[in-house]
Amino acid sequence: MAQPNMNELMKQAQQMQAQMMKAQEELANETVEASAGGGMVKVKMSGDTRLLELTIDPEAIDPAEPEILQDMIHAAVNEGIRASQELAASKMGGLAGGGLPGLPGL
Repeated sequence: MAQPNMNELMKQAQQMQAQMMKAQEELANETVEASAGGGMVKVKMSGDTRLLELTIDPEAIDPAEPEILQDMIHAAVNEGIRASQELAASKMGGLAGGGLPGLPGL
């Protein structure tokens, strides 16, 4: 079995790293939206899972039952994180899963 060319492997690793960095920069500029409580609580997240915006419908604010609002915020943020991670996986999946020729799993 022929030994892999180390110079070629290093070049491929550098190209993969550049592609990953570019994809991460692009993710930071993309957004996903999620909501809970029939749209009473909405969040906008960046592709790198930063909370960018939180909107609460005034009708969702019931001083007698703050737990309901807390639950809606919790659900909307978690859904936003899930959607953000799904976006990242779709963008980065092809880059991370390919490996380097001659070195499986890298």
